[in-house]
Amino acid sequence: MKSFSRFTLPLILLVACSAPKEKIPDTMLSDTKPAQKTIIYQVMTRLFGNTQLVNKKYGTLEENGVGKFADFNDAALNGIKELGVTHIWYTGVIEHALLTDYTQDGIPLDDADVVKGRAGSPYAIKDYYDVNPDLATNVKERMQEFEQLVQRTHDHDLKVIIDFVPNHVARHYHSDVKPEGVKDLGETDDKSVSFKASNNFYYLPGTSFQPPKEYNALGPENSFPTKDGKFAESPAKATGNDQFTATPGINEWFETIKLNYGVDIQNNHTTHFDPVPDTWNKMLAILLFWASKNVDGFRCDMAEMVPVEFWKWAIPQVKAAHPGIIFIAEVYNPQQYKNYIDNGRFDYLYDKVQLYDALRLLINQKAKSSDVADIQKNLEGINHNMLHFLENHDEQRIASPQFATDPWKALPGMVVSALVDRGPVMIYFGQEVGEPGAGAEGFGGDDGRTTLFDYWTVPEHYKWVNGGKYDGGLLSDEQKQLRQFYGDILTFAKSNRAIAAGDYFDITKHNVALKNITEQVVTFVRSSGEERLVIVAGFNTETQHVKIQLPMEVVSKMAMNLKGSYMGRDLLRSGTDVGLDETFSFELDVPPHSAFIFKIK
Repeated sequence: MKSFSRFTLPLILLVACSAPKEKIPDTMLSDTKPAQKTIIYQVMTRLFGNTQLVNKKYGTLEENGVGKFADFNDAALNGIKELGVTHIWYTGVIEHALLTDYTQDGIPLDDADVVKGRAGSPYAIKDYYDVNPDLATNVKERMQEFEQLVQRTHDHDLKVIIDFVPNHVARHYHSDVKPEGVKDLGETDDKSVSFKASNNFYYLPGTSFQPPKEYNALGPENSFPTKDGKFAESPAKATGNDQFTATPGINEWFETIKLNYGVDIQNNHTTHFDPVPDTWNKMLAILLFWASKNVDGFRCDMAEMVPVEFWKWAIPQVKAAHPGIIFIAEVYNPQQYKNYIDNGRFDYLYDKVQLYDALRLLINQKAKSSDVADIQKNLEGINHNMLHFLENHDEQRIASPQFATDPWKALPGMVVSALVDRGPVMIYFGQEVGEPGAGAEGFGGDDGRTTLFDYWTVPEHYKWVNGGKYDGGLLSDEQKQLRQFYGDILTFAKSNRAIAAGDYFDITKHNVALKNITEQVVTFVRSSGEERLVIVAGFNTETQHVKIQLPMEVVSKMAMNLKGSYMGRDLLRSGTDVGLDETFSFELDVPPHSAFIFKIK
């Protein structure tokens, strides 16, 4: 791991190097208890608690180890909660295809021709009514262990989110524990036709599926007994990413098959929603099954590849049976955002294509600070529905060379993500200690991401796990400081009235126009009553002296006295105070990659 830079001097002094976690200062919180902002901590469940530091490329479960539901004990959950987290997204819970042999437990072996990596993709679901056996201490009691995890999480006043993968399933889908009376997906399909509204899959009559010839589940230098190129599927089914071919390429989602929601994709996407397609009923039953396990929300994989009409039909039924449950959509088309909120009834959508992309470019000096204001304007009316993040399982780690290398460079981006509006914010496990996602783990390769497909231990995160103590005992002083920063900013975002429930006013464009700041500085106001905050996030690489002015229309909306005297105190422990002059302006030195939250009084 590369050492952290000293660019962010005001914030590097968050705590003394060896100091324990401090209680967040009362001055950082609002004057009265506000509505709570949603703070999500995503974990790759099979990696989180693994302490077997072998990390052999394409290593087996026995060689590299695997994390368990039981790893989320009181110490682990307390450590997550102290970051300000409200929800844990347990990724990879539902049973998916993998190469570990569980036949002695009554679980059929998967074929290596159609499994990516030894541990398999969490998004190639093998049985919607079961959990991943890798995660259980006792495989035969795996569902009970998951239920106990849900209860433990709730006992720590945290909520549970799991994945719902509605668009595709593993190439060999079969439920061996489905409830009585439930028929498997595809069990009653008419395979003689390519499309039928009552079918669960799309077919290619007269063809047989062929895995990509160049694919080897364990890499070109390995061999594996079940990798024989003879996986049998006839007729071939359409591949998960809408590939209607019996011979999908190695870069396609060839390990999955597409689910049919009554859309004839090959015939101008004509829809057949009356009567309700069989797939709709089966998927609603699956949602209700998991909701009955007391999960608090679903992150819906590739939600926009499923017709919005299904969501409009299904989500209200789930919410009627389980009030308070939330739905998060992975979507990437901004033109469809309002459709999936207003008609699809989703609570939150990924803000990847706009805010994430803009902040990543800003961190790397490739965008303008005013882009943030343009995005917030574009999302006006649905800002509170957007889920912000700088990392998740699909994206490259901030500390990787492919992103920023130095995790402190993302500090201003994290401040903007967390504070820009009422929408939820998410971090990915290990982000808070600068995990770089280094190394070629297996199928995942050396791509700056933590592997989705392989058995592995996450090295920098492991230092916080510290052999199962979950006390950060192996972290460097600077990693402890980085984690302290994340805890401070997320707790503040969750608890402060102006952030959780207040209004947003851009002041970047006003100050850029006056040449008070450069296009490397983002500044905005969040306010609720007398809780008034001015946020300054500097993406600059050298110290800049700036002048920040509050436009008069913002002053008016903040109900500030035109003849009053105001000052601002930074809540991020830098010790910086500023005084506002008669033009409601103040001057400030902004160090590289730094941020300030000025509470105006």
